[in-house]
Amino acid sequence: MTITAYQAARSRVEMPRAAEHRLLSQITGEMMDAETAGLTGAHLAAPLHRNREMWSVFVTDCGTPGNGLPAELRASIISLGLWVQRFTSDVIAGREPIGELISLNRTMMEGLAVQRLAA
Repeated sequence: MTITAYQAARSRVEMPRAAEHRLLSQITGEMMDAETAGLTGAHLAAPLHRNREMWSVFVTDCGTPGNGLPAELRASIISLGLWVQRFTSDVIAGREPIGELISLNRTMMEGLAVQRLAA
């Protein structure tokens, strides 16, 4: 079975929260690897770009009519996503460490893991 076929099959059976957790885990792992390697500034561009894209999708999804999450939770996710956008610029400029973004993603992963266990 090719990797493309495997990914297509997984996408049909994977629950949304599991997919979000997996994506957060992959991107957070990339940022952790970059932090461990001592990368700073523009050298962090690839993992930071992926993280920004992911959070942009979260923000867009939470702002979409018909989103099933409670309004307060959607508002919190949108607020966090906007913070990620601003803070990422500070990380690239060398004014802030990448660790804060890693910490936020790990907290989100913990929340998703608890939701999956409760479901």
